[in-house]
Amino acid sequence: MSMKRQRQGGFLIAKIHQVAGRILARKLKEQGIDEINPAQGRIMFVLWREDGISINELAKRTALKKSTLTSMLDRLEASGHVERVPSRSDRRQILIKRTAKDIALEHVYIAASQDMTKLFYKGFTAAEVSRFEKDLQRILGNLTAFETGTK
Repeated sequence: MSMKRQRQGGFLIAKIHQVAGRILARKLKEQGIDEINPAQGRIMFVLWREDGISINELAKRTALKKSTLTSMLDRLEASGHVERVPSRSDRRQILIKRTAKDIALEHVYIAASQDMTKLFYKGFTAAEVSRFEKDLQRILGNLTAFETGTK
């Protein structure tokens, strides 16, 4: 009986995520930053793009459950990278903001991120990168729609 070849996209994405996380952690550690693990880096990546957003928005953008996000924010706050600040426009809302410590390290994060991007796309043409990222967005859209029950 012949076995039909199974697709490996999800498996490969998971493996890439693991290996990339270890490499990024190593790059940050080489620069003296060992307080942020790859999972926390996902949170910081969102905050580096837009600081001072609500926990709900941060959960949506990182695709983390609020319970998981809360414990990760506790550790990031304890290490001095983020702080919880009451919203001026809505007292019920708490915003997550980067600290001066984190902002001072921004050049390290940017350099590590640029190194990772170069490593990811080594040997790819610009057209291949564009197509790949478009396909990843499509996969993410499929999964998100399924998870939320919208499709």
